[in-house]
Amino acid sequence: MKRSTRTMRLAAVAAAGALVLAACGGGSGSDDESSDSGDKASASKADGTLTIGTLLPQTGSLAFLGPPEFAGVDLAIKDINADGGVLGKDVKGVKGDSGDTDSGIAPAETDKLLDAGSDVIVGAASSGVSMTVIDKIMSAGTVMFSPANTSTDFDKGDYAKPDLYFRTAPSDILQGAVMSNLLVQDGRQNVAILARQDAYGETLASEIKKGLENAGSKVAATVFYGENAQSYDSQVQEIADSKPDAIVLVAFEETTTIIPQLVQADVGPQKVPTYFVDGNTADYSGKLPEGTLKGTKGTIPGAETSGDFKKRLLEVDPKLKDYSYAAESYDAVIVSALAAIKADSDAGDKIAKEIPGITEGGEKCTTFKDCAALLKDGKDIDYDGVSGPIELGETGSPTAASIGIYEYGADNTYKAVDYISGTI
Repeated sequence: MKRSTRTMRLAAVAAAGALVLAACGGGSGSDDESSDSGDKASASKADGTLTIGTLLPQTGSLAFLGPPEFAGVDLAIKDINADGGVLGKDVKGVKGDSGDTDSGIAPAETDKLLDAGSDVIVGAASSGVSMTVIDKIMSAGTVMFSPANTSTDFDKGDYAKPDLYFRTAPSDILQGAVMSNLLVQDGRQNVAILARQDAYGETLASEIKKGLENAGSKVAATVFYGENAQSYDSQVQEIADSKPDAIVLVAFEETTTIIPQLVQADVGPQKVPTYFVDGNTADYSGKLPEGTLKGTKGTIPGAETSGDFKKRLLEVDPKLKDYSYAAESYDAVIVSALAAIKADSDAGDKIAKEIPGITEGGEKCTTFKDCAALLKDGKDIDYDGVSGPIELGETGSPTAASIGIYEYGADNTYKAVDYISGTI
């Protein structure tokens, strides 16, 4: 199995710019709403205990991402409290279920987390779900820190301004660029894209298409299906009729329904090379016939999960099978805790002001213990976490991150084959 790191540099606004890979050796609210949120945030009060709420998927179409994300949060809280806590007290954790956009339970679960005194809410995983609660959370003066949101919408409009929203996952500008480069490197010249018709699917499909066309490849078809679609027959037929030499499927758990339909239409993964993204690069052993996905490739934001970190996650949750976004969840908590120490307050608005500076420009440190000691000595720090370089910009999104490339074996499970680090 190949494991290497390559570096990509992107110009976020240069739609027509070329993508270069080099060896490295190793919906928006109005202005009034934004102003109102800021006024409420400034009135937030600290109670002396840093409380971390988790709005992550226990149910719904992204439920497979829940266990590693919860484990990452729980491990971070465990590590922080083992090394003295924050402001002289243990960090407290409270859990909520984000569900998905179909279930619509996130707003009510958010109320529970806010009522429990959450200073920081880690979540949601789904960009669409986050959009349903982001204004509620920020207007309460609470930090919203997603480990998995990748939509570019969070860097547009009013959300492009400094506020209380942050994420450790890079926007789909980076994942789209990595996917399009992967397709080009694999010699794909006539690619069909089948994607969910939501903020996540539309954005990622657009970024992949942009990268392919800039590199000279053709997009045979871009086909969308509704989030609550009961059948994918017409969309699958449209993909088949485009006669692609590769298919990118931007999906969630509906992958287990779509793949058999692609197989039936004679454009399944064993006939037409297929590519997944972070929403559906998951363990399909026992869910699809053996051999169905052999050779299929997928991309997931995040650096390689080290053996030691995996071991410690398994101590928190021995049943873990997937590790997607565990590192990003861990780092969201650690960064928030360090920002609270720097702010000398657990108030969300105070924490938010310190978060970007915790991740760039100071003395490098990689553990809560070491970083907290430097802060105690009055030092400026630059935390690099288990998810890789974070470097949050003024919009709250990473300006540097890593994307993993994975490949499926005959057992329908995937393994890492490469990692791409990049800046946006």
